[in-house]
Amino acid sequence: MVHIIALIVISLAVIFMSLNYHSLKKLGEGDTTMISIAKIIRDGANTFMLAEYKTILVVVLIVAVALALLIEKSSGITFILGACMSSMACLLGMRSATYANVRTTNQARKTRSIGDTVKVALMGGSVSGLSVQAFGLLGLVLITIFAGEINAGDTGSGFIPVLRTNPAIMRLTAYSLGCSLVAMFNRVAGGNYTKAADISADIVAKVRHSMPEDDSRMPNTIADFIGDNVNDIAGNCSDLLESFVATIVASILIAMSISGKNESLFQAAIAYPIILASGGLFGCIIGLFFVLKHKPSKDPSRELNLATYISAAVVLAVGCAAAYWVFHDMAPHKDFILGWASPWISSILGIASGVAIGKITEVYTSTKFKSVQSIAKIAVEGDAFVVTKGDAVGSKSCLLPILVIGISLFASGKLCGVYGIAIAALGMLSFVATTVSIDAFGPIADNAGGIAESCRLGPDIRAITDKLDAVGNTTAAIGKGFAIGSAAFATVSLIFAYVGSYSNAVEPVLNIASFTVIAGGIIGGALVEFFSALLTDNTIESAYLMAEEGDRQLSMPGVLEGYVKPDYNKCIKMATEQALKKMLIPSVLALFIPVIGGILFGPQFVGGILIGATIVAIPRAIFMGNSGGAFDNAKKLVESGFLKGHVKGSPAHKATVVGDTVGDTRKDVVGVALDIFIKTMSTVANTLAPVFASFHIF
Repeated sequence: MVHIIALIVISLAVIFMSLNYHSLKKLGEGDTTMISIAKIIRDGANTFMLAEYKTILVVVLIVAVALALLIEKSSGITFILGACMSSMACLLGMRSATYANVRTTNQARKTRSIGDTVKVALMGGSVSGLSVQAFGLLGLVLITIFAGEINAGDTGSGFIPVLRTNPAIMRLTAYSLGCSLVAMFNRVAGGNYTKAADISADIVAKVRHSMPEDDSRMPNTIADFIGDNVNDIAGNCSDLLESFVATIVASILIAMSISGKNESLFQAAIAYPIILASGGLFGCIIGLFFVLKHKPSKDPSRELNLATYISAAVVLAVGCAAAYWVFHDMAPHKDFILGWASPWISSILGIASGVAIGKITEVYTSTKFKSVQSIAKIAVEGDAFVVTKGDAVGSKSCLLPILVIGISLFASGKLCGVYGIAIAALGMLSFVATTVSIDAFGPIADNAGGIAESCRLGPDIRAITDKLDAVGNTTAAIGKGFAIGSAAFATVSLIFAYVGSYSNAVEPVLNIASFTVIAGGIIGGALVEFFSALLTDNTIESAYLMAEEGDRQLSMPGVLEGYVKPDYNKCIKMATEQALKKMLIPSVLALFIPVIGGILFGPQFVGGILIGATIVAIPRAIFMGNSGGAFDNAKKLVESGFLKGHVKGSPAHKATVVGDTVGDTRKDVVGVALDIFIKTMSTVANTLAPVFASFHIF
């Protein structure tokens, strides 16, 4: 029954997504110049993804063979299934965005209406969001249908029978690991691509030559447009899909560890996450449908918030009904303080946490609030003041979201034990389709504004796209905060599941006072810093090379004057080569760290690594995302005329451009990759926990 419900909702989501995609493609693209630039962006994004997936395919096949041989026979297949579902979501989302960008520009050109333009951008984003939740859930449902019932006592092995494991656990964790691997590659490679192009374009155009941001004379500009799609769309899709899948898997693994011989609790605890996720997807369909079909508003934020509120309201109702349905007949359990309602209230805590983190992020990153305005005001004093003030804003922004996460973790744990924490994580992600749709709105609007400026469509059209872009910057920052918050919940759930998977104790405990765990924790924290530095170094090196190329082309006769076109393809090719060259080591780092640590020092040491990395990564990622978002919108604020007498090209504006350049790597490379880093390590640890428990040197 649960599987049938899930498949029906998934089918509705796919139908709605397909209708939106085809409706979007029917809209006009504009004049020949707009069509030409849009085609370059679309072709460049497709070329990059094709080149990236050649590497991903090799790594996926190697890991799949290793899992099938050594861990569990069918886990290699489910690992590939996870990689495929993640890839389908990000490729569909990216393709939709590359059609939506120019159509959003053209809608602004034709209608001069903010409301109508918002709908086109959100329609494009909805394909991303719905594909994330639909495909992530579909893979899990297929595994549970074709692999049979999940039983806690089953055992099996790989084709080389060196280890006995639970096949159900291995299939699920391998599926989650497949999603994680694709997400890591997409975020690392996409982040390097987009920010190398963006930083080089900003430095060369705005700072060195006082040119507009998206001037078509700047050869790096088109590569920047492409980067918005391969990172902010494709990367974000695979990122949130991975979080969504990881929380459901963690919920099921924890259900196996807490239920003992209570069969009714066991079956209910496995069914509830699937029903809650399905109900969330149904809520997203209703929320997005309502916003896309009702009369447009002049306030873009109102439109986007309305979709979120409707989706969340449906989740609350479905979650309550589902909790009563599956848990009301169960035998009493010490962890379920309020009986059948305990999981539902835990999910409410997760939903409330997600909304609260979004609102807090908005306070620190939106042009409407003092934090961003204070950075813009101090820009008259120069670059150093902007960077220092932005750092302070980023640091301040860490406390409240972490308080929300900590309180929600504690409350959900008190209400429903470890299972409650996993359900709280799923509650936060239960309407991820709407969250990703709204997040994707940002890069689509950004691309639309860039196309408008590149095609010189006039200030009235650019004013519309600029407003959407500013809202998009905030929704993107909120999306990053949401991704980090959900990663925190998901990782904590995975750590609990990991400890339970190798411990035979009734109450699985990781001894934090053990020197082994402390050693792992210290190293885990240091690895986060090393990972951050590695990504930053790679991006800046690529940006430097691209800036030199941009300067070289602008110095060629006729390019700066505008009657000779720059060589866009050379910059696009350079961005692609640099991103692919630098993606492998950071991407596989999260795979090898738990493996090496577990084989050398055992499962407790790996548990310490996971805790240390999580504690350091969460505030670090929030700081990176929020300071970067604040820098970006401070620049937008100055460009909008916020500082009288300080227009585009003024020293104050250039100071905010420097701040934005500093923030670019933070928010779109490091911050977004950190949450995948800790989730991937936790997923690897869950997959290989029996190995670490059976074989370790020290």
